Amino acid sequence: MSNESPTVVKGEGPVTLSPSGSTPSQGSPLSPTSSSKGPELPDELLQAGWARCWSKRENRPYYFNRFTNQSLWEMPVLGQHDVISDPLGLNAAPVEGGECNLGNGQRKRKISEEVEAEANSFKRAKVEPTTPISPSTLGAKPCSSAPDEKQSQSTAPSTPSTPSTPSTPSTPGGKPWSSAPEDKQTQSTPSVAPGPSPAPYRPAVVYWDLEIPTNAVIHQRPPDPQLPPHPEVERQRAELVTKLRQHYAELCNQREGIEPPRESFNRWLLERKVIDKGGDPLLPSDCDPVISPSMFREVMNDIPIRLSRIKYKEEARRQLFRYAEAAKKMIDSRNATPDSRKMVKWNAEDTMNWLRRDHSASKEDYMDRLEHLRKQCGPHVTEVAKDSVEGICSKIYYISVAYSRRLKDAHTALMKEYNLSEGCEPPEVQDGLVYCYPARLACPSPPQPRVELHIENEMACLRYNGEMVKINRGHFSKLELLYRYSCIDDARFEKFLSRVWCLIKRYQVMFGRGVNEGTGLQGALPVVVFEVLHKQFGVSFECFASPLNCYFKQFCSAFPDTDGFFGSRGPFLSFRPASGSFEANPPFSEELMDAMVTHFEDLLDSSTEPLSFIVFVPEWRKPATPALTRMEGSRFLRHQLTVSAYEHEYRSGSQHICKKEEMYYKAVHGTVVFFLQNSAGFSKWEPSAERLAEFMSAYQSSSSRPGPAPVAPAGDKDSAPKTTERATSVESPGPHDNNNNNNSSSSSLEKTSSD
Repeated sequence: MSNESPTVVKGEGPVTLSPSGSTPSQGSPLSPTSSSKGPELPDELLQAGWARCWSKRENRPYYFNRFTNQSLWEMPVLGQHDVISDPLGLNAAPVEGGECNLGNGQRKRKISEEVEAEANSFKRAKVEPTTPISPSTLGAKPCSSAPDEKQSQSTAPSTPSTPSTPSTPSTPGGKPWSSAPEDKQTQSTPSVAPGPSPAPYRPAVVYWDLEIPTNAVIHQRPPDPQLPPHPEVERQRAELVTKLRQHYAELCNQREGIEPPRESFNRWLLERKVIDKGGDPLLPSDCDPVISPSMFREVMNDIPIRLSRIKYKEEARRQLFRYAEAAKKMIDSRNATPDSRKMVKWNAEDTMNWLRRDHSASKEDYMDRLEHLRKQCGPHVTEVAKDSVEGICSKIYYISVAYSRRLKDAHTALMKEYNLSEGCEPPEVQDGLVYCYPARLACPSPPQPRVELHIENEMACLRYNGEMVKINRGHFSKLELLYRYSCIDDARFEKFLSRVWCLIKRYQVMFGRGVNEGTGLQGALPVVVFEVLHKQFGVSFECFASPLNCYFKQFCSAFPDTDGFFGSRGPFLSFRPASGSFEANPPFSEELMDAMVTHFEDLLDSSTEPLSFIVFVPEWRKPATPALTRMEGSRFLRHQLTVSAYEHEYRSGSQHICKKEEMYYKAVHGTVVFFLQNSAGFSKWEPSAERLAEFMSAYQSSSSRPGPAPVAPAGDKDSAPKTTERATSVESPGPHDNNNNNNSSSSSLEKTSSD
């Protein structure tokens, strides 16, 4: 539309603001400007990115979507299928005959279809429409999602008339990016007559609702300065994180003679990212203090031995003897004070003598004796092991710093290879209120290598350079939808497969490859609970989720670089909403939950608009976590309720790869639900008795599904021996189970971020 000067008719939404959108460094196409002609658009169309424009060339109005660059002569209808906004053909089978379906209204014609292109204009090569990419149609390119696909050489910023998303940066003067270098060779091959198009894949069970619009309003923010993801860099990151896990296991074994606490490395990553100021999205590289309280606490709780859950009397007797023997051996081999050595040896020998002469004791007698021994010996054992454990924590951190530098150098070299090293600093943006939009990156994305896709039964398998990741077909179709809604720099889905590979690889690396490892860290609420939260309390946003386990299409997650293309608004601790209703089910990490409460208090105190947070945390009372105590005493607390252990469930964190019968598991700890709201939020979403009754009914119905539900996966903190207990402080360690020895760390997930 280079020879037009179109205008836009603004509609009134709940919040109307004109963010600056993109900047000159982003190189985005010009968008229509404002006008006052014609009727107003409904709020639903405004939130979906639609605006009414005026074509001076045709002297008639048309409708333009800033999210998809779609232009229509007729007013769009929400929910009606068209290939332009559904390039992967998820909602309908592709149309035969080589033309993409125009859908709801006639598509606005390209200028190139009506007039000769000028001599100095840039003309894109014509691309024949083919079968959309989907799990059932492999290796084909989708129809374009925009009617006008001219590459813009202008660098002027766009001016949206409704709260919307800034345009994604592009590379001025760069060639169009292809999905793989090998695609050039296929241009000379003879065309093959297409066969009948297979039916699109439709999941039998859906665990999300991506049609719910957001009510979250935020302050306009600049693009994120992180470098865009690339499969080669992500592969190197996976190798280095695996090496770091091995170093951790070796240090625990060599220095303390123990295996590393299960999932303590995963919780270390979560706890470090709360305070990390470094540039790597996963590996900590700039933290103060260097020694992680989470890692220190978990390793210390396994010294001198790892205690397991006791079921029988003989197990209790054997564990008591092992603890006394290990404590005595440790105090003899370390540099302990005479008083500490005397105290530990006397208590250990007294316990052994009691075991030799008393053979009629019950299980409870053995457990009481073990608790007494731990109280007497625990402080002295902690003192002699303190320096060694601190050495483990600091060693792992400094190795992580070195690895993050290596990754930064490799990523920078790759960007320079494609002349994309400049202009990656985030530009300043005009402050103002907008509807929340996905995280954008300041740097343009480099060309992506080939990623192969094939189907094995119900799993979609993506392979890059010999390394394969898997995802079930239902969640793969979900990622296609999220990508269509959120990504604005890849209308032809040429980078889709490589970005999906990077996304799955990142979460796989973060939570480990062990059996059930990381499952509890990404657990989510049941679908029926989300439905009631939206219906009764207006919830439309998840504070801790991921593209793999989210229910809404708007959510916060740990990684803006990989997740932003699929709808993530970035990390929650840097997300500052001014109004909206939110659900928060954080990873059960003490440090992360405490930082979350601080963020809640700051947001609620600074906003006069309706703001509400419904928070789900574990009921750990012995002792109570700081986050639990602070929320119970918060001045913004409107209501609090507790769901008992074994009477509710979570969706598995591995839902994107697990079997259907393993989707839900019973929570073996109680869950406390807090309603934190400011005055305006309380007036709008008051937790009344009727609303709370329906909420509890949904929780109970979700846990009463037919068939036995499995208990929490091994290694989850849900496997704690007592439902209201967590591991106590280092000075007075409490009982813990053999799979997860620290109940104070993360269990139910980001989740990374994940609900």
